[in-house]
Amino acid sequence: MTICLLRLCLASASCHLLTPRVNNEKKGLMSIGAGEIVFFIVALGLLFDYTNGFHDAANVVSTVIATRVLAPMTAIILGAFLNFLGATQISGVAQTITSGLVQTPSVSQVMVLCALIGAIFWNFLTWYFGMPSSSSYALVGGLIGAAWTAEGAQSVIWDGLLYKVIIPMVLSPFAGFILGYLVIKGLSALMHYPYFRKKEKFFNHLQIASASLVALSHGLNDAQKSMGIITLGLFAAGMITTPHIPIWVIAACAIMMGLGTASGGFRIIRTVGYEITKLKPLQGFAAETSASAVILTASFLGMPLSSTHMIVGSVAGVGTGGDGKVKWSTGRKMVLAWVMTLPGAGIVAAFSYYIFHLIKS
Repeated sequence: MTICLLRLCLASASCHLLTPRVNNEKKGLMSIGAGEIVFFIVALGLLFDYTNGFHDAANVVSTVIATRVLAPMTAIILGAFLNFLGATQISGVAQTITSGLVQTPSVSQVMVLCALIGAIFWNFLTWYFGMPSSSSYALVGGLIGAAWTAEGAQSVIWDGLLYKVIIPMVLSPFAGFILGYLVIKGLSALMHYPYFRKKEKFFNHLQIASASLVALSHGLNDAQKSMGIITLGLFAAGMITTPHIPIWVIAACAIMMGLGTASGGFRIIRTVGYEITKLKPLQGFAAETSASAVILTASFLGMPLSSTHMIVGSVAGVGTGGDGKVKWSTGRKMVLAWVMTLPGAGIVAAFSYYIFHLIKS
């Protein structure tokens, strides 16, 4: 459904806003102010990384705050440090963003800049309304929207979009839900035995460990997208000869991810931690363990997975497997935001490219 929406919306935008430009014309357009454009790509890439940090802080710390195992500021500082640590580790996700979604020879600096504008706009919009949408898919939608408007549908690697983005996007919440459901059922069964029931408070400590694992896996997966998009911009500008991530990009993105997480995102923390289901340390541990297991697996497979989808799916699964009290009305609002993320960010990026074209022409 999402890919159909994306195709329909962007096809319409391409027709009304801008006909595809040939590569020679694009190169001429990009040669004006190329240095300034590179500066803005890096700046906006780091800004996106920062918004990703505070937008997705809810995924990292909402459950451990909701269960009162850690105070909010303690949880956020811990999450920020582990996000930074995870971001310094390279996975296949950055390579997917750099060369797995659009044809690399067709990429221009303005295209990358507009992709970032679309993603950042969507992050701020959903943060304002307290909706835990995906920063990952906002960036992907922005990149696809800008590439389609600039070069046409042939510039998009549709197989990469389908297998690396669309299928994981649809399946990951279900994977989190099922795993969370099974884990809480197994733990609840153990709690029937007096020995384990006496040890239930031990899950307070275990949840700190599981929350730390979520933060680490979030940095490993999510910061890679910013690294990938900045590297793509540098490659388009001819500042690097191959789309491999420079060390300074890794360091800068890791720092910005940590700072963004430290800023917190209390609007979204409230939604994930309190408005889906009631969480105790046992349930929080189950949700975090389930989510981090899938996120880490996706990171090593090079899939830019949404940690938002994962933690929300896991929390809903834990709530269903526990006392069965889940606020599905909140879930429906989240699903709507998820479905609209790719086309929404894509349209903003397409419109931004059109504006840039008007300015440069």
